[in-house]
Amino acid sequence: MQIYSIHTGNFKLDGGAMFGVVPKSIWNKTNPADENNLCTWALRCMLVVSGDRTILIDTGMGNKQDAKFFGHYHPSETKTIAEALAIHGFKPEDITDVLLTHLHFDHVGGAVNDENGTFTLALPNATYWVSAPHWETAIHPNRREKASFLKENIMPLMESGQLKLIDIPPFKSDTSLQEIHFAENISCIVVNGHTQGMLLPKIQYGTNQIVYMADLLPSVGHLPIPFVMGYDMQPLFTLNEKELFLNEACAKNYTLFFEHDAVNECCDLHATEKGIRARTCFSLDSLIQKSL
Repeated sequence: MQIYSIHTGNFKLDGGAMFGVVPKSIWNKTNPADENNLCTWALRCMLVVSGDRTILIDTGMGNKQDAKFFGHYHPSETKTIAEALAIHGFKPEDITDVLLTHLHFDHVGGAVNDENGTFTLALPNATYWVSAPHWETAIHPNRREKASFLKENIMPLMESGQLKLIDIPPFKSDTSLQEIHFAENISCIVVNGHTQGMLLPKIQYGTNQIVYMADLLPSVGHLPIPFVMGYDMQPLFTLNEKELFLNEACAKNYTLFFEHDAVNECCDLHATEKGIRARTCFSLDSLIQKSL
């Protein structure tokens, strides 16, 4: 197996929205805001080569929207998926699967290109995977979440015939998280607090279990359980999911891979008097080097 961090750039979001009810005097210590109260966040994807499958997890924001749209998010150091893959010697045509954690614009935007008004798939040979309950949420969104689902990011996936929905079997437990098989050495933890049916890919890499955190834990600064985004649709679900996940991750020594932390790519965990926190932060490359 080979595994790569694919960085497609940074963007900015309001710090208060990213930390919900937590006061700025607390979150600003870990995620300092600019004069407009905006914090910088990464758009970090992951590439996993396993057997005959080359799997891209999420695709970043893309570049289809107009200047007014991007004016809200101040993208910087941006790369297309093709440019980001090329750094590691891959082409868009090499990708066999795109596993989308969910369909908010900063996770799926790079999946579709706009070629002079015609929408085409950025990874033309890939099968695109989304959880079935999340797909229903995206095409029939509630009024609060609707602005995060852009039809030009979503409908071309279905129209291409290359979209496959992942069935999520019925599951109800307040004491454990649901986990489903995706591919050899890759499973997905299913969470519903941020949005219905979000997937957290868990990759078995040698003796390491690496979890792609998507928006359950956008950054190291979100490790304290009450630090829940204002963007989450069901924040009380998120609270429970974070607690269950962090207890499991600490007990089983998971490596957390952050999609949005602009400074810290990965961390491991330990229990402290204040709760479970990052023990050490490190790059994915350093973990790979230790595993060789």
